[in-house]
Amino acid sequence: MRRVVFNQKGGVGKSSIAVNLAAIAASEGQRTLVIDLDPQGNASQYLLGTQAEPDHTAADFFEQYVAFRLANEGLDAFATATPFANLDLLPASPALAEIQSKLEQRYKIFKLRDALNALGDTYDQVFIDTAPAFNFYSLSALIAADAVLIPFDCDDFSRQALYTLLERVAEVRADHNEALRVEGIVVNQYQSNANLPQRVVAELREEDLPLLETLLPASVKMRESHEAATPLVHFAPRHKLTQAFRSLYDELG
Repeated sequence: MRRVVFNQKGGVGKSSIAVNLAAIAASEGQRTLVIDLDPQGNASQYLLGTQAEPDHTAADFFEQYVAFRLANEGLDAFATATPFANLDLLPASPALAEIQSKLEQRYKIFKLRDALNALGDTYDQVFIDTAPAFNFYSLSALIAADAVLIPFDCDDFSRQALYTLLERVAEVRADHNEALRVEGIVVNQYQSNANLPQRVVAELREEDLPLLETLLPASVKMRESHEAATPLVHFAPRHKLTQAFRSLYDELG
């Protein structure tokens, strides 16, 4: 299963959701890969720490397609092991932004899909984290994925952007990846004691949007987990937010 966690709005928890779901999958014995396509590298820092300097990055993987090499290396040559069993990472790099225009000019949007296909059954699950933008990398991820998870915080701006995002996903499905499906909208940083989030969630359900049942609560534990560079399943396995992520993982099946 390949999932891309995507939203064009920043600050909705894309990296946190991708990493924590991946960590749960890995903890259950699934061979799991996180692909970080955001030049900011939040998912990479979450898994490796802020001081890590991996030997290879996603930028190195894509660079080979603009360097006119006769032979290109597979995706697994650029992945690095994390401190957590069964969990590998294709780290991000600021260089992703530098080579984006070259990749666009050469129309390399299918290279990620082809590289993942070439991996065969190396990984049971792949989670792709993207920047908060519809760009070359997010399009490549949507083309390569089986499903898209859409993080959503109960904010009016997020709600307005949600409809445009769903239209974009439908367009990618029609033009490039007919198998792509919206697996669900993940409500993140939910405050159960506030009126606005309750109302927004109820209204979205009334609109019959693919809202997942699990609501991820707001918690400072997430920031503590980021600082420790340790996903919640390892950092605070009994915490309510960790249990919510487990429920979300089970709901996704």
